[in-house]
Amino acid sequence: MRAEHEAEAGTGAEAGPVPGGPDAAPGPAAGAEGTAAVPSAPAAAAPAAAAAGGPAAGPEAAKSRRFPSITQDTARPEGHGRAAPGDALAARQWPMLSVLAATAVGLLLTALGHPRVGCLVIGVALISASVLRRVLPSVGMLAVRSRFTDMVTYGLLGVAITLIALVIEPKPVLHLPFLESAVRFTVR
Repeated sequence: MRAEHEAEAGTGAEAGPVPGGPDAAPGPAAGAEGTAAVPSAPAAAAPAAAAAGGPAAGPEAAKSRRFPSITQDTARPEGHGRAAPGDALAARQWPMLSVLAATAVGLLLTALGHPRVGCLVIGVALISASVLRRVLPSVGMLAVRSRFTDMVTYGLLGVAITLIALVIEPKPVLHLPFLESAVRFTVR
């Protein structure tokens, strides 16, 4: 890395053999009888790379070890447009749309004064997202990470929200004795 910066700045302390020079090894730059060949334009344009010990000429001289500014050859996500024609875009996203619709209904119920029912709907929506991620081969934008990670995340969040809905005061449906002692301990 340091040699690349020195080569770009032209301050390389370690100058390697000059291609076609007296201490250059015979190779692709040498002629048939062992005499030095006339350097081509690309080889003459890369003396800094050759001075830093980099490749002398040819296609290797044009390659850089730096990361490209535009990412190439990456895996496309499951919801990408090539999986189905353009008119089937919304049809591919039905798992995500159904989970979002159920969550919106849960939030609306919570806002209208029914927090237990709203939280139950949201929890069931997340549990169903986990089941959909496991059962369906292609779930569109519901796929965020690996299948296992999505299933565990959706499932745990759904179960946690459902349990919260069941222990909401007043008149909790589920009585957990350790929660009462935890609340008393923290509220003191």
